[in-house]
Amino acid sequence: MRVLHVDSARGWRGGQSQVWLTARGMAARGHDVLVAARGGGMLAERARQAQLTVREIPFRGDFWPPAFFALRRAVREFRPEVVQLHDPHALATGLFAGAPLRRVATRRVDFPLHSAKYRRCERVVAVSRAIAGVLVAGGVAAERVRVVYEGVPDRPPEAGGREVFAALGIPSDAPVVGNVAALTDHKDQATLLEAAALVAVRVPKAHFLILGEGELRAPLEARTRELGLGSRVVFGGFRSDLDRLIPAFTVFCLSSHHEGLGTSLLDAMNFARPIVATQAGGIPEAVENGVSGRVVETRAPGALANALCEILLDPARGAAMGAAGRQRFLERFSVERMLDATLAVYGELS
Repeated sequence: MRVLHVDSARGWRGGQSQVWLTARGMAARGHDVLVAARGGGMLAERARQAQLTVREIPFRGDFWPPAFFALRRAVREFRPEVVQLHDPHALATGLFAGAPLRRVATRRVDFPLHSAKYRRCERVVAVSRAIAGVLVAGGVAAERVRVVYEGVPDRPPEAGGREVFAALGIPSDAPVVGNVAALTDHKDQATLLEAAALVAVRVPKAHFLILGEGELRAPLEARTRELGLGSRVVFGGFRSDLDRLIPAFTVFCLSSHHEGLGTSLLDAMNFARPIVATQAGGIPEAVENGVSGRVVETRAPGALANALCEILLDPARGAAMGAAGRQRFLERFSVERMLDATLAVYGELS
C-alpha cells in the first residue's frame, strides 16, 4: 500500500513520535511510505535518519497557500492510496491537496471539537475512547470513528539513570517522582508542584524531576521558589535519554487536566514504573486505578500528594503496580498492535 503521512509540527512531542513509529513500522512491513513534514522540523530530520522518504512542506497555520501547493504536488507525484493527516493543520491542508483521496485523520487531544474538518474524512482515528466521545459529540459520525491506542516500542531499560540524577543534583538515596511532558497549561505541572510541597512534609527525601520544555517554564520555576521547594524540584529540560531516566524513577506522575492518552505514560508502563496520574481524557484507559497505579481527580494537589505518598512509602506496592502496568502495556499498547489496528482502518477503505 502507498501511504502518505502528514504532520505539520516543528518540534518533537508524543504526536511526532507516533508518526515516526507508524511510518517506520509500515515501511518495515513492506508498504511504500512518504512522510510530509514541516521543513526544518524535527520529524523531517528523524524520518530521514530512519531511511524514510521525506517531503518537506512549508506549513504555517491552516490555510497557507505554499503548504497547500507543496502538499498537492507531493500527492500528485506519490499517488498515495491512503493519506493519514496527523494534526489539525495537516488536516486542513490535506483536505485541499487533491482528489480523489482516502483520508484518515488522527485526533490525539481531548479538547472539545470546534471544527468541521474531521467530518470530511472517511475515517477518524481517536487514540482513546475518551477522544472518540469528544469527536462524536463534536458532530463526527460515530461510524467513521475508530479507536486506535497509541503504542511505544517494547525495549529494555538503559543503565545509568541514577548517574544522570546525580549530575542534576539529586541525592543518590532520594526517591524520585518523574514527570515527562511539555510545560504547557493542560499538562498542569502547577498542580504537581502544589502536590510536591505536601509530599515534602511526609517524605522529606523525595525529589521531583520535571522533564520537558514549554512556555510555562519560567512561571513554574518561580512557583517552585515560592513554595520553598528549592532543590527538591529539578527542571531537566528536553532530554534525549529518556530510556535511561524513566526506568530510574521511583514513581512516574502525569498531572494533566487534559490528555489524549499520554505516550510518556506508556513509556513508563513499558519500564514497569508505578504511575500516579489524573483521570483526564484517556488516562484511565491505560492506568488501572489500584492495580498498575493510582488515578485521581484533576487539579487536586491533595489527592495527587496522597497517591504519591502511598507508593513512595510502600516500595513493595510500587513494584507490584509497576509489574501490572508492564503486563497491561504488552497486552494493549505495543507498537505492533497500533500498526495492526491502523492498517485495519486503512483496509476498511479499500
